[in-house]
Amino acid sequence: MGADVLTLTSLLAAGAAGADAIRAPEQQALSHGGLRQASGAIVAALRARGIGRAVRVALLLPNGPEMAVAFLGTASAAVAAPLNPAYKREELDFYLGDLGAKAVIVMADEAGPIVAAAATRGTTLIRLRPQAGGRAGLFALDGPPLAAGALPPEDQPAASDVALVLHTSGTTSRPKQVPLTHANLAASARAIAATLQLTRADAGLNVMPLFHIHGLIASLLAPLSAGGAVICTKGFNALKFMGLLGSELATWYSAVPTMHQAILERAQRQPEAARGAGLRFVRSSSASLPPRVFGALAATFGCPVIEAYGMTEASHQMTSNPLGAGRQKPGSVGLAAGPEVAIAAPDGRLAGAGSEGEIVIRGMSVTPGYAANPQANAEAFFDAGDGGGRWFRTGDLGVFDAEGYLTISGRIKELINRGGEKIAPREVDEVLMDHPAVAQAVTFAVPHAKLGEEVAAAVVLRDGASASEGELRAHAAIKLAAFKVPRQIVVVAEIPKGPTGKLQRIGLAKQLGLG
Repeated sequence: MGADVLTLTSLLAAGAAGADAIRAPEQQALSHGGLRQASGAIVAALRARGIGRAVRVALLLPNGPEMAVAFLGTASAAVAAPLNPAYKREELDFYLGDLGAKAVIVMADEAGPIVAAAATRGTTLIRLRPQAGGRAGLFALDGPPLAAGALPPEDQPAASDVALVLHTSGTTSRPKQVPLTHANLAASARAIAATLQLTRADAGLNVMPLFHIHGLIASLLAPLSAGGAVICTKGFNALKFMGLLGSELATWYSAVPTMHQAILERAQRQPEAARGAGLRFVRSSSASLPPRVFGALAATFGCPVIEAYGMTEASHQMTSNPLGAGRQKPGSVGLAAGPEVAIAAPDGRLAGAGSEGEIVIRGMSVTPGYAANPQANAEAFFDAGDGGGRWFRTGDLGVFDAEGYLTISGRIKELINRGGEKIAPREVDEVLMDHPAVAQAVTFAVPHAKLGEEVAAAVVLRDGASASEGELRAHAAIKLAAFKVPRQIVVVAEIPKGPTGKLQRIGLAKQLGLG
């Protein structure tokens, strides 16, 4: 990759000034030239508030064109840290504190728990006021300065500067910070655009949340890097999806398998509309796409289905099925499509085709390392002695076939993958154990037909105590986002243990008759 595309500012230079960049239903489109001006205005507004390149600025905004433009501008000026708007007060307090966020951008009328959390942490609120009747994504920012004295707007980030920080859940209760540089994001966006053969004529319908690596890179940055357009929706709505495809003239969309399944239920009732949508392809990532769904999507929309494999630490995409006719393999996540991808044996030796082992990656899109977490970095990175630099361990098991297509065969980590949302079991354990009736809790995954995995928990109650499943779920819902709350909680006399007496999550669903 040339030096000219190593920062977000240069990446956004690809589009023709008058061509559509940011679109939204019932709004006038924002052109690439307008987007560049808007991003520059955000940079100037943040610099005027004393916010420099290394300052972390959280964003707690709903999906839509304002969130898209706010992210692009913030990441071009400072370190953007998008947060899930579904987080509860305790979660927001943790993330603001862990990030050391100096400011958080919210909507002008925001009055939710972020206000109290920001006050507790001393985080400055910057309120976003959409431009009435203006083009999609245009807004003004209101809020006090962070420091005395403005910084020059010309203080532009370098390729090695961090542009984005996201948290990824580990098997402990403390999520890890994943810093991604401008070079990381640019490399991944360009790789995805090349894989999907995106052009200036393409318009992608974004239904992915823009606090998630999938939405930020595949649905937003990749098409913009190719000079195309992004159609920014308020989020995924299965009832409105088919109508948006038709009215917005989208040429493609990317989603997680659970969304695809919901879309299919609607699209199969409108076969002519589905075929008439004229999609070039459908993309799936963030969780395994069942082969049955793969086939139904291809037949319903009459276009290729491109399954990809990504993770936050790789700035999203690592492998992808190619776009050419008949080159997709259902059940496989495709060929290396961005970083180098290999299979490693437990001793760190790299293995060849046909050998199962841990999937490892390295390359320009891979994070330089977890922030302030030397132990996690020591565990995640290793040198195979091949002279090409450090490899990153994904925690997933896989195997390459003779043609170089990768199939994921399992997961080393204990994370629960609920339709693409990663949940740390121990975080849920600790919330459940805060209930006065609970003596012990262990959270684990159970199979789910649509989500792939669902959250469940087993608890042992204290002697003489009582608590219903509903009561425990309600307790968890106070401190956890809805997607983390166990859908099943089983009260048991004793939780099964391994040979060493350690509680074991993997296989627990089957042992309890839930798998």
